[in-house]
Amino acid sequence: MTMTNQDTDHSAHDLQRNLSNRHLQLIAIGGAIGTGLFMGSGKTISLAGPSILLIYMIIGIMVFFLMRALGELLLSNLEYKSFVDMSYDLIGPKAGFYVGWTYWVGWVLTGMADLTAVINYLTFWLPDGMQFTPAGQALISAGCVVILLVLNLLTVKLFGETEFWFAIVKIVAIIALVCVGAYMIFTHYQSPNGDVASLSNIWSHGGIFPKGLEGFLAGFQIAIFAFIGVELVGTAAAEAKDPHKNLPKAVNAIPVRVILFYVLSLVVVMSVVPWNHVVPNKSPFVELFLMAGIPTAAVIMNLVVLSSVMSSMNSGIFSTSRMLYGLAKDGQAPDAMGKLSKSAVPTNGLLFSCACIMGGAALQFFVPNTIEAFTLATTLSVILFVSVWIIIMVSYIRYRKLKPELHEKSIFKMPGGVFMSYVVIVFFMFTIAILVLEPDTRKSLLVSPIWLIILAIGYYGFYRKKLDNSSH
Repeated sequence: MTMTNQDTDHSAHDLQRNLSNRHLQLIAIGGAIGTGLFMGSGKTISLAGPSILLIYMIIGIMVFFLMRALGELLLSNLEYKSFVDMSYDLIGPKAGFYVGWTYWVGWVLTGMADLTAVINYLTFWLPDGMQFTPAGQALISAGCVVILLVLNLLTVKLFGETEFWFAIVKIVAIIALVCVGAYMIFTHYQSPNGDVASLSNIWSHGGIFPKGLEGFLAGFQIAIFAFIGVELVGTAAAEAKDPHKNLPKAVNAIPVRVILFYVLSLVVVMSVVPWNHVVPNKSPFVELFLMAGIPTAAVIMNLVVLSSVMSSMNSGIFSTSRMLYGLAKDGQAPDAMGKLSKSAVPTNGLLFSCACIMGGAALQFFVPNTIEAFTLATTLSVILFVSVWIIIMVSYIRYRKLKPELHEKSIFKMPGGVFMSYVVIVFFMFTIAILVLEPDTRKSLLVSPIWLIILAIGYYGFYRKKLDNSSH
C-alpha cells in the first residue's frame, strides 16, 4: 500500500504525516549540530589540532552516504516507518529486533548523559564553589523530562515546532560566532594573552597534524558523538508530509551543513584562538565570545548550549517512543507500546522511555564518579548507534540484491550504490575499533558485548516464543 489520500485521511491507528518541510529541514539541522560541537570540540581540538577539520569532513561525507542509502530505502516503500521495519523486511526478524532495541537503548543512554549536562550548565549561574544538592539535581532532571514529555504527548506537530525553534537558536549562535570571529580575524584582534587573530594560526603551530597519526585517530572518537541524531530524519520521515519531495531536500543539504556549521565555525575558532591555547574542558564557542569582550556572551552561549542539550533530549524522547511503536507493531515489544492516542502519539512508549531516562538520573546518586560513568554511557551509546548505522548499510545491500526493480524505479538513488555501502561499513567498523586507543573508551568497548547477551535472552526467551505460539 502506498501513501496517497491516506496522508490526510488517516485512521487513529497509524502515525500521521504532520511534519512539514520546514520541520523536517530543521530536524535535520538539529540532528547535525549536536551538543558534541558546542562542548566536545574543545577536547577534540586539544587531541587532534587543526586536523579536526579533516576529521569532520570525512565523517560528514560518510554520514551523507549513510543518509542517501536510508533515503532511498525509506522512499522505496512508504510502509517503512523506521529502520526497524526496513531491517526486519530486508535482513530478517533478528536484525529488526536488534536495531529497534539497540537504537532505543542508545537514545536512553544519551538522555541520561544529557541530564547530567543540564545540571553542569545550570551550575554556571550558581555562586562560585556552590553545587546543587542531590535533591535539587533530582528535581531539575525530573522537571526537564516532564516538560519534554508533555510537549511530545500533545501532538507530533508540537514536537516538530519545538525542534524547529531549538535548531533556530543553534543556527543563530553559530552564525553569530562566525561573524564575530571573522571580524576579529580581519581586524587582527589581539587577545589579552598576546595571540593575534589570523587564519595562519591554523597551520603555524605545528602544522595540520601536530599530534601525528595517533592524535588524528583519537579525534574521531569524540567527533563521531557530534553526529548522533543525524539519522533522526529517517524516523521523522514517517510523519512528514510529502516525503518524496521533502526527504531528499533534507538529506542532500547535509554536506553543506557540515561544512557551514562544523568546518567554518572551527576554522574561525582556531584562527582567533591558536589550537594549542584551547582549553579542553571549556566550550571554545563561549571562550571566543569572552575574548571578543562581549560581557553577556558567556550567559548567551550557556543558554544556547542548554537549548542544545534540551534539543538532544527532545529528539531522544521522540525517537525512542517511535522505535517502541515500530517494535510493538512487529510483535517485538509489548502490545501496549503499539497503541496511539487520539492525536496519533504513541503515549505508552513515551511514558516508558521517559521513565527509563529518569531512572538514569537516579543513578547519579549511586555512581560516585558521574563524569566517568557518563563517559562510559555516551561512548556506549556511540557504539550502539554506529552498529545501527552499519545495519542500515547492510539493509541497503540486501535491498539492491532482493528488489532490483525498486532501485530501477527510484528517483533518489544512492551515489556509488553497493560499492560505497561497503566503504561506509568499513569506515564505521574502523570508528568502533579505534575506541581501543583511549582507556576510558576502551572500558565501554569491553562492556558493550553485555548488551548482545541481554538481547539474545530477550529474542530467544520472549520474542521467539511469541513467534512460535502465533505460528501454531
